[in-house]
Amino acid sequence: MRQEEFAELDYRVMRHAFDSQTELGRLCDHHVYRNDLAARLATAGVGAVRTEVPLTVTCQDFRKVYRMDLVLNDAAVYELKAEASLVSEHEAQLLNYLFLLGASQGKLVNFRPVRVQSRFLNNPLTQEARRRIQVDLSRWEESDGRSRLLHEIMIALLEEWGGFLDLALYIEALTYFLGGEERVMQSVPLRREAIALGNQRVHLLSHDMAFRVTALVDGADSYEPQLRALLRHSPLRAIQWINLAHQEVRFVTLSK
Repeated sequence: MRQEEFAELDYRVMRHAFDSQTELGRLCDHHVYRNDLAARLATAGVGAVRTEVPLTVTCQDFRKVYRMDLVLNDAAVYELKAEASLVSEHEAQLLNYLFLLGASQGKLVNFRPVRVQSRFLNNPLTQEARRRIQVDLSRWEESDGRSRLLHEIMIALLEEWGGFLDLALYIEALTYFLGGEERVMQSVPLRREAIALGNQRVHLLSHDMAFRVTALVDGADSYEPQLRALLRHSPLRAIQWINLAHQEVRFVTLSK
């Protein structure tokens, strides 16, 4: 959908969004507004109106299904909220959908504020641009098969999906291919000298090695000491750290 077409459609959508808030007030759950807005748009004849539209992401036998709140004419994507205010996490959620779809734009609509809050989002990247990834292995060690497997899976996911997607999607896929949550998500005891501090949940590669995946564009240098502090107070011998910084992916081995 061209930008001018989206703008023309959105003018009609937002009139009905304001009417929905006026009629229902500001205290309903987000799915109530979604259903009411969808009904109003269908009655107004704006075209095909679909709610909770599945967006399926796959890699080999891994499968993740997202649900998009509202899609109009199989082209215009709306993510609806009932929150105090729109925040960066809401933008990231909608951008994730746009990246996966290869769509150029979408819109956030929030019904909770005194006046309906809305925000256009444009997708700045093509599918090809998201796959132009630079990999830094200068500080990575693969002395064991599990570390090699982690590296291979991460590269396969980036080749299949590209970068810039929701961090939780990559972590969920890695966990799946490394044996599932029951095997990978474990607790390790933390101690400060002779004082037992309790158990910490981590993603384990093996009994004495964890892995951590982040998406830090800025602040990676200050994050590394935090990982080292966690490692120092645990029985682990190493943490394998992958940082997805947009088009640069850095693999780092942190050892005691």
